[in-house]
Amino acid sequence: MSTTPPSSSSSADSRQIIVQQQVTALGRYGKFLLILLGLSVMAIIGLTSSYHSYFNPPGGPQEKFHSLSKKASDKIAIVSVVGAIMEGNDFVKKQLDRVREDDDVVALVLRIDSPGGTVTASDYLLHHVRKLCEDRELPLVVSMGSICASGGYYIAMAVGDSEDVIFAEPSTWTGSIGVVMPHYDLSGLLASYDIKDDSIASHKYKLMGSPTRALNDEERAEERKLFQDLVDASFNRFKDIVRSGRPKFQKDEAALTAIATGQIFTAGQALEKGLVDKIGFIEDAITRAAELANRDPSEVRCIKYDEPPVSLGSLLSSKSSQPAILGSDLRNLLNLTAPRAYYLCTWLPSILSNSKP
Repeated sequence: MSTTPPSSSSSADSRQIIVQQQVTALGRYGKFLLILLGLSVMAIIGLTSSYHSYFNPPGGPQEKFHSLSKKASDKIAIVSVVGAIMEGNDFVKKQLDRVREDDDVVALVLRIDSPGGTVTASDYLLHHVRKLCEDRELPLVVSMGSICASGGYYIAMAVGDSEDVIFAEPSTWTGSIGVVMPHYDLSGLLASYDIKDDSIASHKYKLMGSPTRALNDEERAEERKLFQDLVDASFNRFKDIVRSGRPKFQKDEAALTAIATGQIFTAGQALEKGLVDKIGFIEDAITRAAELANRDPSEVRCIKYDEPPVSLGSLLSSKSSQPAILGSDLRNLLNLTAPRAYYLCTWLPSILSNSKP
């Protein structure tokens, strides 16, 4: 029996083919190096965040460079008062607290762009601006934005009797020195629908200002007199504050009476009447602040404060547990119904109020 030797083609088919694995740019430990790189980047981000948090506490005002020298250690701080001045909005107070804690701040510029707000909130900020400047012996300069009226002007009086410290831009509107307490009489509307206010109170004065209670002429006159006394008291304080910040009016009561009518003035009119000292922009106010602090503008850094960014956690936890009524919660609705006096420049009370100017 003969055997057939394996053919050459069979030998060729049984040969082993070896494919050489390509070497990556990072070598055989590339995956480990990439993981290590990722961990390093995360660590750097964390350290950077901690670094910034050291100078800008989380949740507080964030210090930002504004102008002048970036290398200087001494600072002029801009504290911004923007929008309506209301209780519960504490960003201005937080800015003042940052200034108080910063020993490098040598002067303060109060940037006001506000139509005013409540009497209490305006007085609160005036008090804390004054106290900060007295405790830290900081010179104060005011820079007015597009509008610095009523409660905004009230806060500006923190400058005291210093000279050339209130700057209004050429297009600024200011003044509106006065007090308003909005009040609305809806009793006639309810009567047309046969609805009566049947509230029960410990005394008739407890229902003062109720928009739904029908009053006869004598009762209405009595109630208006009580409210007018409250408004007059706040108005007299406003004028006292203006006298403290504008020494001119301490000796000229007639001049104060002439401008304390609630009227709004242009920057030129305000300058002529002594409500402001200079027409100029915020840069002029900064230069004046440096001068009052005995610093060369080239040797001082001007900074401002931004509101902290909104975190995802705060957004997720912002849901109100109170019942929503017409887009607002119950607490806000009750706040709106409480009698309240305003150092505020607005057309709304003038149109809706039943009081005479």
